Amino acid sequence: MAVQTAASNTTSPVDLGPAAALSCRECGERFGLGPIFACASCFGPLEVAYDLPADPASDSYGSALRKRIEAGPNNIWRYAPLLPVPADVAEKPNINPGFTKLVKADNLARELGVTGGLYIKDDSGNPTHSFKDRVVAIAVEAARAFGFTTLSCSSTGNLAGAVGAAAARAGFRSCVFIPHDLEQGKVVMAAVYGGELVGIEGNYDDVNRFCSELIGDPLGEGWGFVNVNLRPYYGEGSKTLAYEICEQLGWRLPDQIVIPIASGSQLTKIDKGLQELIKLGLVEDKPYKIFGAQAEGCSPVSTAFKAGQDVVRPQKPNTIAKSLAIGNPADGPYVLDIARRTGGAVEDVNDEQIVDAIKLLARTEGIFAETAGGVTVGVAKKLIEQGVLDPALTTVVLNTGDGLKTLDAVAPTTGPTATIRPSLEAFRDAGLAR
Repeated sequence: MAVQTAASNTTSPVDLGPAAALSCRECGERFGLGPIFACASCFGPLEVAYDLPADPASDSYGSALRKRIEAGPNNIWRYAPLLPVPADVAEKPNINPGFTKLVKADNLARELGVTGGLYIKDDSGNPTHSFKDRVVAIAVEAARAFGFTTLSCSSTGNLAGAVGAAAARAGFRSCVFIPHDLEQGKVVMAAVYGGELVGIEGNYDDVNRFCSELIGDPLGEGWGFVNVNLRPYYGEGSKTLAYEICEQLGWRLPDQIVIPIASGSQLTKIDKGLQELIKLGLVEDKPYKIFGAQAEGCSPVSTAFKAGQDVVRPQKPNTIAKSLAIGNPADGPYVLDIARRTGGAVEDVNDEQIVDAIKLLARTEGIFAETAGGVTVGVAKKLIEQGVLDPALTTVVLNTGDGLKTLDAVAPTTGPTATIRPSLEAFRDAGLAR
């Protein structure tokens, strides 16, 4: 089943709920549901397509769907009618991620001068403490449907942990591949679930190339690579961030949203989710702006956006934000399209600004973000200072992971205020009594 491209456009018999087909983003050709990710005609990327009702935006349909969602479990399976999963998905062994906190960040808003309402979508509350649990949960259901026995991925860290945990829970073997120099916290978390963890000498792009070779080899038979041959399904998990944000805002679209960019898939799928909610009549249609955030040391999409280019030229990563260190992002051109279409932007911050932003969010809201969260908060701050992001509008900033995974980024400049003898006199002498 290690198939690289779509071989036929016949209807698939697998049960993936409302998913109707795979559709090419470039030419629009449709194919049956299967473990495929590239169009056989133009080699464009495939994504899941759904057949909506004849009048999906009718008041009766939207009202009934909203009630069904609100009555669902407090995880991503409340949105099962909008995802490529079977109707009984909540009854199967899965790690059940999602419905994480949307924190109203009033303290941070005052610090940044935001008056229109500032929110942090804090996905560090997922089972393995990153948003990757969402995408893997969807991929697991596709892997079941297609009869895979091994779950795999190329990963910058968070995905490796999510795959390891989900495979253990669902009864799959796992074998995941990472760059050899990842943060130790992410390495340990990926390894603890008992699957095979393989370090590859090189950066993420080297890992990804290796996995592309493996998937086309007999050695990869029976393997479901969540971000390769299962990628169309995997990507749909990011839509649940859009669904949750809007539901948690009282079924309203945010005016502005700041999203980190690694491959770019998360940003493009959040936009897809927002568009689906509009088409289904679950939210009122109004303009919204999407802003992409990158680390300066790996900023191919930001560089292209600021240069007014449509081509994203690969870069060699050199940043502390290793979860975003993808030098050749697959969805980069689509990110550019979305940022420009919505009136948003793509910006970057350097390593020092990332660390400052991590500490700012922790100090103001009690949220310890990983480096990717430092990137989004840092970019939001920078865009406000530039007058690009409007402080009078409702703004949501994503934190996609837990700072305990990236302690090395802040450890050199973070520690005890003082070390004293156990006496009141020493406490006073240290200037701490106030």
